[in-house]
Amino acid sequence: MIHAIPFPDIDPVLVSVELFGITLAIRWYALAYIAGFLCAMFWIRRALSRPALWPGHLAPMEPKAVEDLLTYTILGTIIGGRLGYVLFYAWPQTIADPAFALRIWDGGMSFHGGFLGVIAAGALFAWRHGVSPGSVGDCFALGIGFGLFFGRVANFVNGELWGRPTDVAWGVVFPNAFCPTGPCARHPSQLYEAVLEGLLFLLIAWWLAYGRGVLRRPGLLTAIFFVWYGACRTFVEAFRQADDQFITLENPLGHVLRFGDMGLTMGQVLSLPMVLVGALLLAWVLRRAALPAPRA
Repeated sequence: MIHAIPFPDIDPVLVSVELFGITLAIRWYALAYIAGFLCAMFWIRRALSRPALWPGHLAPMEPKAVEDLLTYTILGTIIGGRLGYVLFYAWPQTIADPAFALRIWDGGMSFHGGFLGVIAAGALFAWRHGVSPGSVGDCFALGIGFGLFFGRVANFVNGELWGRPTDVAWGVVFPNAFCPTGPCARHPSQLYEAVLEGLLFLLIAWWLAYGRGVLRRPGLLTAIFFVWYGACRTFVEAFRQADDQFITLENPLGHVLRFGDMGLTMGQVLSLPMVLVGALLLAWVLRRAALPAPRA
C-alpha cells in the first residue's frame, strides 16, 4: 500500500470551446504566464513610482514604460524559451522533424532559454530607450519571482516535471509517473521550486529593494538573482526526476563525456554557470560601487 498524497483531480484545461470545428482550450499553464507577466508589471511599476529607491533618487524610466518593457519580455520569453527547449532538450526530435521547433502548442519551454531570451530583450530595450542595463535587469529581478511561482504551480497542475521516488509523508502519486514496480510516490519538486525560486525570492527581493536600498546599485539585485536561482535549482534537482537528455562532449582523444555519468542533471549543468556568472557580477557591482569618486 502506498502511503502518499493522491494527485489532485485538476484538469490542465480550465475551459475549452469548439468553434467552426476547432477546439480552443484555455490552459492553467497559459494563465500562469499571463498572471506572472501582469503581477510583475504591477510590481515593477510600483517600484518605479518611488524614485527614492533608485540611484540619485531618480527612477531609470517612467512607470508607463513598463508596458513597452513587458512586450520585449514576452517576446524574449517565448522565443528564447522555445529555442532553449529545442537546443537543450529536443534537438534529435527537431533534426528529425524541423517543424517541431515551431509547434509551441505541443508544449516544451526551457527556463534557461527563456532567461537568455529575456536578457537579450532587456539589452535591446535598454539600448533603444537609453536606460541603464543594470537597472533594467533589476526590474526583471523584482518581478521574475511571480512567473517562477505561477509557472511551477502550473507544472504541478499539469502533472509534469515530477520529482524522484520517495517515502516522505508529502510524496505525491502523479499520474503516468510509474516506478518499475508500478505507481509510486514522488517528490512534488515543482512546488519546491515554486516556493524557493519564486515565492521566497519575491520576499527577499522586496526586502532588499525597500529595506536595504539595493536598487541604488544597478545590477546588484540582478546578480543576487543569478546566484539565488542557480543555487536553488541545483539543490532541487537532487529531488527532481532527472531529464533523459544530457550534454555529450567528445574530447580530442575520442573519449565521450556525459555529464549524466558525473551525477549532474541537465538542470544543474545549465544552473551552475548562473551561480558563477552571478558571483562575478556581484563582485564587479560591489567593487564598482566602492571605487572612489574621480576628482574634479
